[in-house]
Amino acid sequence: MEKLRLGIIGMGNMGSGHLQSIIDGQCPKIEVTAVADINSKKLENVKNKCSSVVCFEDAIKMLDSGLIDAALIAVPHYDHPKYAIECFKRGIHVMTEKPAGVYARQVREMNEAAEKAGVKFAIMFNQRSNPLFTKAREIVQSGKLGQPKRLVWIVTNWYRTQAYYDSGSWRATWNGEGGGVLLNQAPHNLDLWQWIFGMPKKVRAFCHVGKYHNIDVEDDVTIYGEYENGATSVFISTTGEAPGTNRLEISGDLGKLVLEDGKLKWWKLAMPEREFCFTSKEGFCSPEVTYEEFTAEEPDGHPILLNNFADSILNGAGLIADGREGLNSLSISNAAYISSWTDNWAEIPTDEALFEDYLLNLCRKEKSKEQGGEGNESPESLKERWKVRW
Repeated sequence: MEKLRLGIIGMGNMGSGHLQSIIDGQCPKIEVTAVADINSKKLENVKNKCSSVVCFEDAIKMLDSGLIDAALIAVPHYDHPKYAIECFKRGIHVMTEKPAGVYARQVREMNEAAEKAGVKFAIMFNQRSNPLFTKAREIVQSGKLGQPKRLVWIVTNWYRTQAYYDSGSWRATWNGEGGGVLLNQAPHNLDLWQWIFGMPKKVRAFCHVGKYHNIDVEDDVTIYGEYENGATSVFISTTGEAPGTNRLEISGDLGKLVLEDGKLKWWKLAMPEREFCFTSKEGFCSPEVTYEEFTAEEPDGHPILLNNFADSILNGAGLIADGREGLNSLSISNAAYISSWTDNWAEIPTDEALFEDYLLNLCRKEKSKEQGGEGNESPESLKERWKVRW
């Protein structure tokens, strides 16, 4: 196989954006051979862009067509697991948009099915391709920051107006999205949190529903996490503050990292803080410190992950974000919801049955929204929106 034959399920903003990247030649090892969408107008748009692509109004028929080796799933959150499992049954590789699913059991079962089928399962966590996050992970994971102490991430620059939430009947609903800022805007941040700093053992969270908008899901969240090694974390996110902040601070006993305004700042201590604390004879002094700073151009991460997905299938390369990583980030958000709903601590791994019971009850109680119209954004608009915003 010289090229990966890719089918795209869902031709909304994300699916059409990925198709355009491939048409533009950014993914030389991938050829889109088929797409599927229930909206015939979107399929017409695809044919106008690329007449060689076979269009299906039924995704299952596309999976049975023999035209694809792999599928890119870009449909509403609840349908990610359904189509992924159907792909795995047929020996088709999968890359899915974030989040991998709405609840942890779904994604655990997706991973089990992929392993049983012997196929690749990847998640579109494109922000892992940002050199600053990659550098931060290397520093923390290598031990250069010393014993981890604390991660604090304030990411409040996800501002959305009421018009945004009114633009689609599925937006900001338990039945449509399965949650609010944690399931829609913040999955990349939750992924980077655990990718860089590791998974907490338990969380205490406060998820405020409709604090700034007329919606039935959370638009303001604070999560406090604790780790086996004594480290802690604080994660704050909202779609209701302007201007917002995006500041990630990570401290260890050998220094501190700060990612903000497109820069990675690194303060390095001459000796471990814990050692200095108990050996110094002075009360108002600090260890010697040196400073280093990094900047980097942010790449378009989507083609990078698509190329990595193709290279993994064609040549055996390791995946930048495999399906197990999708389970990690979702476990944090599921635990945060459980903690907020029960007004108590929530352990990780999560209580899957408890989460699903609460979610099902919320779905049953939810009133349906009036249908809103949502057209596809331009490729330029999408690329700007997909960037890390400092």
